[in-house]
Order: sequence, then structure tokens, then C-alpha cells
Amino acid sequence: MSSAETYIQQQIAESIAAKQQVLDGLVPTIARAAVLLVSALANRGKVLACGNGGSAADAQHFASELLNRFEAPRPGLPAVALATDGSTLTSIANDFAYNDIFAKQISALGADGDVLLAISTSGKSPNIVNAIRAAQDRNMRVIALTGRDGGDVAALLSPADVEIRVPAQSTARIQESHILIIHCICGLIDQRFATKENS
Repeated sequence: MSSAETYIQQQIAESIAAKQQVLDGLVPTIARAAVLLVSALANRGKVLACGNGGSAADAQHFASELLNRFEAPRPGLPAVALATDGSTLTSIANDFAYNDIFAKQISALGADGDVLLAISTSGKSPNIVNAIRAAQDRNMRVIALTGRDGGDVAALLSPADVEIRVPAQSTARIQESHILIIHCICGLIDQRFATKENS
């Protein structure tokens, strides 16, 4: 076996191990997050989603699955990925601070009954911390996807919020688990809002 093949096997094995930890320890928490989102969406709330780098891509992925669909035919659901508008992001970063790029959008767009999906593998991103504070100021509930020890994000959350903390150290393994968690949540949302003729 080549060194490349050995490396690939190791990466896949580590990913499986991380997902096994999610299976063993996080299923009730993921279900709770899905119930929170379904309730908000059923009551005409919307979802604002944010993250940095790969987590920004995961937030955009989640928003696209809600606005369009995941796997089942259903009406589009209101969700906004906050890292996709370059003009807004750069104007806030230029006029105020990069750490405010999500918080200012949440202050403008968020409302009581909405949910913030905040994604940070470390739980330490200052702009995610500020986003959560802004959401709390707007009486929004928060679902945080984190990893490692949960970082600063974990300490900010109220009992009404949900932290889904992947018990891994590798950013790659945490992100791989985050996308699986997002797909589980999207599937449960599909089940609730699927059109009757296709359910």
C-alpha cells in the first residue's frame, strides 16, 4: 500500500470515529435543535446563519437547503446566510470592524422568534461571539455548532439555546461532522414541511 493510500485510509477512519462519537453522544441534542428550528419556521420565524471559512460555506449550504429544499418537495423556508453579501461585509468591516460583520446584520434583520445558526469549530471566533450577543439582544434563540471545548460560545448560551459540540480536535473532522448534523436537521425539517401529496 502506498503512503498516499495509507494517509487516505487514516483520514477516513478518523472521520468515521468522529461521526461515531456524534452518534453515541449528540443525537438528542441534534433532535432538540431540529425541534427548535421547526417551531420557529412554523411560527413564521426565519433563520440567520453565519460562520467563517468552511463554516461560512456550511452556513450557506444550510440556508440554500431551507430556501430551496433538501430531499423532499416542500415550500421554501426563510433563511439567510450572512457571509454571502460582499458589499455588506466589506462596508461593515471597513466602517466598523470585522468582528461586527454578522452582529450588525443580525441587529438589522433579526427579530423575536427568529433563530441564529452560529457555526464555529473552535467556538472562539470573535465575530461569532458578537453575532450571538446581537441575537440575544433581539430575543432570538441560538443554535451553535462547535467543536473542541466549545470555546467562548459555550459560555454565552442560555438554557433555551442549543449547543451541538462535536467532541473532536481536528478542524476537518469537526467540519465533516457539522455537515452531517446539518443534513440530519434538514431532513427533519423536510419531514415537517413536506407537501402532503409527496409525504
